[in-house]
Amino acid sequence: MQAGEAAQIQQSLGAVATRRGLTEEPSESREGIFFFYKKAGIRTHAVHIHFASKAQEQSGNASHSAQVPRLAIILDDLGSERAAAEAVFKLRYPITISVLPNHELSGEIANEALRRGYQVLLHLPMQSVANETPEGQELHPGMPATEVSSLVEQFLKNVPGVVGVNNHQGSQATADLALMEELMRVLRERQLFYVDSRTTAATVAYETAQEFGVRSAFRNVPFLDDVAEVTAVRKQLEVALRGARDKGEAVAIGHPHPATLKALREVLPRAQAQGVRFVFVSELVH
Repeated sequence: MQAGEAAQIQQSLGAVATRRGLTEEPSESREGIFFFYKKAGIRTHAVHIHFASKAQEQSGNASHSAQVPRLAIILDDLGSERAAAEAVFKLRYPITISVLPNHELSGEIANEALRRGYQVLLHLPMQSVANETPEGQELHPGMPATEVSSLVEQFLKNVPGVVGVNNHQGSQATADLALMEELMRVLRERQLFYVDSRTTAATVAYETAQEFGVRSAFRNVPFLDDVAEVTAVRKQLEVALRGARDKGEAVAIGHPHPATLKALREVLPRAQAQGVRFVFVSELVH
């Protein structure tokens, strides 16, 4: 979208906001402009207007049928370290932030991410097969439906402004059909999407989300930082970029490790110049 078109849309949005008694709060980014709308001081809506780069314009003009490859990067496990969150914000790309609930800075980091125009997910704790470093509270097989609903609602209150959910660990939980059905009922009611982190090949989470009409996606390239070294992460980013080009779109997941952030700083500008468009994960859920 071009800046002139964005201005026309802004005028139309402004007129609607005025009629609805909303106040507008614009925030610029490299990718375009975010418009946040508030009522009585509470943020109620967010609109992202994306500006096409020259490379994207030329690609579109060359072939209207050829879609620009899109890559969504989710960074998990935010909520405990302010410095890690600030380092992510400084990247200034549409990276999706996934925040763990019930950590010291969960709410603060989520609110700051929203203020800066980032998209926030709830990084929903779920039981793993090995039960490695479990969170204090997590979804696990055998939970009654009322407990699933209550716990998810509690987490959502702790991480404000989320637009979707992805699983933290969960190799055991995401393989349990009954539990996933209860979770998807809650997400459908809250109109939240789900991204399956695919921590196990036995997961049924994505398929269950689709069956329940919950917009969803899944990680379809390897994790970025199973080995948290710059060289290794750089290679995994290249794999993710290749996956986006081959498939048309890809969802990658990493963590705010220093090595991951350094590799992102190196690779993202070069990749965007090569024609891969970075997007929030909401653009890739179906």
